[in-house]
Amino acid sequence: MNPIVLITGGSRGIGAATALLAAQKGFAVAVNYTTNSLAADEIVRQIRHNGGTAITVQADVGVEAQAMAMFDKVDAKLGPINALVNNAGVVDVACRVDEMSVARLRRMFDINVLGSFVCAREAVKRMSTRHGGTGGSIVNVSSVAARLGGPGQYVDYAASKGAIDTFTVGLAKEVALEGIRVNAVRPGIIDTEIHASGGQPDRANQMAPQVPMQRPGTALEVAQAIVWLMSDDSSYTTGSMVDVAGGR
Repeated sequence: MNPIVLITGGSRGIGAATALLAAQKGFAVAVNYTTNSLAADEIVRQIRHNGGTAITVQADVGVEAQAMAMFDKVDAKLGPINALVNNAGVVDVACRVDEMSVARLRRMFDINVLGSFVCAREAVKRMSTRHGGTGGSIVNVSSVAARLGGPGQYVDYAASKGAIDTFTVGLAKEVALEGIRVNAVRPGIIDTEIHASGGQPDRANQMAPQVPMQRPGTALEVAQAIVWLMSDDSSYTTGSMVDVAGGR
């Protein structure tokens, strides 16, 4: 039976690339999306066209009840998951801390941090040998912003990813003897649609001179690291941060 992975924010960018690559590697894939059902449907169509198994699952991971219902739907349609990719996340328009509203901060942390906690909680309940599971892998998508700080643009986003880094290390140690590995991938400047949602559609190319490799990365380059961490090829790796950032 194929291993099952749930990828939050799986309809575009890094999440979509991860879904397609995971399917190629033999995973049955649950593609989570919040609003863009057409994009999620297209990823599932591509996977099925190539002989894979995939479903879409709608949920805003920042809303606990929706996240829990998402896991129940995956249980019913595919079975208990073997891997979780906490990829769903948001940025906002460039802004200084002294200009940030509490509403902006709540949205950022509800989705980027609390959503990842809730999804990991539900995954552990299904994977942990303590709960009768057979083990599994959790990969959190962080950002090099966690160590750079995001000054003048999005300190809130950077802080939310700093929380993800700490969460990764702590959870990895907590469940290490329960068959679950927990790691994080920290992308750098990656050419995806997320920059447009922050009002800077060409940000990846504009920032390229700051990268030692002098180019933005691709979603596939990040996906390759994520899928490696999901797989048994990384069986002795847990609590690790893998930077995919061109040396930045």
